[in-house]
Amino acid sequence: MKKHVEIAEKAYWVGYVDNRKVPFHRLVLEKGTTYNAYLLDTEKPTLIDTVDIEFGKTFVENLSSMMDLEKLEYVVINHVEPDHAGGLPALMSKAKNAKIVTTALGAEELKNMFRLHNREFVIVHDGMKLDIGGKTLQFVETPFLHTEETMVTYCIEDKILYPCDQFSSHVATYELFEDLTTESITEDFNVYYQLIMHPHRPYVQDMIKKIRNLDIQMIAPSHGYILRRNVGNYINAYDEMSRPKENKKAAILFSTMTGNTTKIAKGIAAVMEQKSIKTRIMNVGNADLGAVIDVIKESDAVFFGSSTRYADMVGKMEPILKELKHMDLSSKLAVAFGSYGWSGEAVEVIQDYLKDTNMKTIDRSYLIKATGMDNLQVPIRIKFSPEGQEEQVLYPSVRAIADLLIG
Repeated sequence: MKKHVEIAEKAYWVGYVDNRKVPFHRLVLEKGTTYNAYLLDTEKPTLIDTVDIEFGKTFVENLSSMMDLEKLEYVVINHVEPDHAGGLPALMSKAKNAKIVTTALGAEELKNMFRLHNREFVIVHDGMKLDIGGKTLQFVETPFLHTEETMVTYCIEDKILYPCDQFSSHVATYELFEDLTTESITEDFNVYYQLIMHPHRPYVQDMIKKIRNLDIQMIAPSHGYILRRNVGNYINAYDEMSRPKENKKAAILFSTMTGNTTKIAKGIAAVMEQKSIKTRIMNVGNADLGAVIDVIKESDAVFFGSSTRYADMVGKMEPILKELKHMDLSSKLAVAFGSYGWSGEAVEVIQDYLKDTNMKTIDRSYLIKATGMDNLQVPIRIKFSPEGQEEQVLYPSVRAIADLLIG
């Protein structure tokens, strides 16, 4: 097994190749994977990321054969998940003088995960640079790719981007460089993107904008192949795969008592239209059932809303929902919303009806899995008027749903 591979002058791959069938994020990686870490052997020796917690001891033994770990000055952690930061406990017990370089959120999470409260942290932010003696690192925050604390690291002199999970692929390989393999890596690269990054595609677009002005000649990710041939093609692939789909349509159907549910409906419509989603808003109180069904058929996402009265919906919402059970609506997103004064059961009643259809019914669990964000409220329930609650309750959830639709 290779213990280290030089990828540039005084820059070494020091990771671990796991050629088992690896359990990973509720999947089994049939081709295994690699946990890529990198040592920059400069005047201020710096490690970028570690390996999975299972291989921490082996990882530290390997590093110890290359250098005196008490001389290690910095450990950069781009992403705190245990398959990348998991080697920290074993490492820091030997690297007693090393400072941990990460984002503010990353620092808090590492302290709590690995009881590192007594270690020194260097907190970085967008554009910040760190001189490590002969090389300069520049940091770019890339939140929600694919967790909230993530960042990427760019070595200015080597023109290498160290993006952790971004631009990865799950393949156990000792060849390491994609230009050394005789097989195409396109499928593995795209599958990794779809599984790990695509649920966070709006943030992929943010990341692409941030790195476009960097002169990147090599991408050294945390899993799979190091990319050094036609690097721009891989960046363009992420750009293309994460671009929003056009010409999407949404419908907002509601019944109301005093007008508060109307205000919620208008707030939803405003957000959807900001996302260039053609939106139709419809009070179903006096609407023809056939006309409502036609609107649903024409839409890619449908919001169903009602005020609550006597623990139930109001108006003509119930016959509409009953009709949906017999239709094929499997390609459509469905969301429940409504206002209430005391108990607010109407939204839950709508949600129960929607779950009896084959629509993709959005709830909080669905959104957390799709976006990684846990601060969203779906179904959307607002006490009395939404005025003053838009930015806290309404808009963030609707933006996330819109991003799902156009993604």
